Amino acid sequence: MGGVPKQRHTKSRRNRGRSHLALAKAGLIKCPKCKADILPHRVCFNCGTYKGKAVIDVLAKLDKKEKKAKEKEIAEK
Repeated sequence: MGGVPKQRHTKSRRNRGRSHLALAKAGLIKCPKCKADILPHRVCFNCGTYKGKAVIDVLAKLDKKEKKAKEKEIAEK
């Protein structure tokens, strides 16, 4: 009456069942403004732009030390 298997599955049969469980690489693209890797159709968290428009003020949420470093990085680019 039970759902108990009579024999074990072989390693190859077990592994064939797992053949579609591999992780796929994330489809990253380059931000047109700062060239950072981002997911498509998302705001760039490095520069805060989406479709060429500034959407997020990235410097507003940083403390004084981080803000100075970020401004220096932006000036270099």
